[in-house]
Amino acid sequence: MAVNGMKKNKVELIFIPTPAIGHLRSALEFAKLLINNDNNLHITVLCMKLPFTAFSDSYIKSVVASQPQIKLIDLPEIESPPLEEFLKCPEHYILTFMESLIPHVKATIQTILSSSSIPVVGLLLDFFCITMIDVGDEFGIPSYLFLTSNVAFLGLMFSLLKRQIEDVFNDSEPDLLIPGLSNLVPTSVLPDPCFSKIGGYLAYYKLAERFRDTKGIIVNTISELEQKAIDALSEERTPPIYAVGPLLDLKWSPNPNLDQVQHDLILKWLDQQPDSSVVFLCFGSAGRFGPSQTREIARALQCCGVKFLWTMRSPPTIDNEERALPEGFLEWMDGKGMICEWAPQVEVLAHKAIGGFVSHCGWNSILESLWFGVPILTWPIYAEQQLNAFWMVKELGLGMELRLNYRKGSDLVVAEEIEKGLKQLMEERNSKVHKKVQEIKELARKAVLDGGSSSISIRKLIDNIIGRN
Repeated sequence: MAVNGMKKNKVELIFIPTPAIGHLRSALEFAKLLINNDNNLHITVLCMKLPFTAFSDSYIKSVVASQPQIKLIDLPEIESPPLEEFLKCPEHYILTFMESLIPHVKATIQTILSSSSIPVVGLLLDFFCITMIDVGDEFGIPSYLFLTSNVAFLGLMFSLLKRQIEDVFNDSEPDLLIPGLSNLVPTSVLPDPCFSKIGGYLAYYKLAERFRDTKGIIVNTISELEQKAIDALSEERTPPIYAVGPLLDLKWSPNPNLDQVQHDLILKWLDQQPDSSVVFLCFGSAGRFGPSQTREIARALQCCGVKFLWTMRSPPTIDNEERALPEGFLEWMDGKGMICEWAPQVEVLAHKAIGGFVSHCGWNSILESLWFGVPILTWPIYAEQQLNAFWMVKELGLGMELRLNYRKGSDLVVAEEIEKGLKQLMEERNSKVHKKVQEIKELARKAVLDGGSSSISIRKLIDNIIGRN
């Protein structure tokens, strides 16, 4: 449904995000950004439910409650594949779930088209929803890929298409050339699905096959960070790439029912610490370590003596201290650190007391750390985090390496190795990494201002969507 010369007329976009918090946050921030740039844009978000995304529904509704130009439509709930299938291969599980929703998406869009006088000019599809391009094609609506990861990951996805659909990676393969990366990439830092013979590699391949069928690829990054990769991909016959980030929800709280008392205690404790004196350890919503690895982290903190805020899923109590932590650790850490099950990550990274971040290298966390100028010590765990860590350390020089290829089930990272990384992170304040992180902090903040690179990219995208070119 092409729309030309509609500068003064309302038009509608349909967003179809994956309901995981990490995907929703940047998608909804982008929706708000679009309508702030053009008040003729209206956005409908199609909401779906996965069994392991408990807070997604309440999060979406809280974000758009004050946004009259954004409306929500709940897709019908369908029977999900058994959760055991998710544990075997998350990517294949999610792709299968999304494909089973296609008839409901089609029916919902048909209802929107028949009941609204506002023309629908585009579908914005999350990475896992890209096969819904076919629905847009049926109605004559162009589709855009909305990627919550970075351009380096996009380059990996396109590089898969130079292989065969059954050509699963193995550890003995030579290092990989990915468009836009100067260094050859060792297979050890590729995402888990690249090695999966039970559907993960197939899922990635099927998704990558549809990327060139889009009218544009929207990436949550800044061009100053990844221009080389953007330029390299433009030579690969890709659709236009729009760097529109960083898309940050600076007021984000993942669960409205979390203990406000704990939130206040964390910030009060940080207020009492000297500037840049505290290291923040946080490994994402799914980042959990067993007792042995937990003890090694604790021993490292004791040995290096740095103050710390440690987010630990199901933190230990006095009753189970001997199982999870060195004897007497909880008493020792009084005044030296805090352990909590959840911390307000954005507020913590923004705090003047934070001097370093030990992170799983999820892309949202990386963008938040760069926005606040906090250097990262890399400890990736799952998904594309290993590639993110490699990108940050080896390509961009914006991170310090603890591990690049750690993943669930890896050998123990011993206390001595962690201690060395913590000292490098917290004591080398004038290192190249620290200085470069501060430079990117300033560039990121300029990018989102009027006339900045991301602001210009968003205007170009809007012009593309509504046919002003």
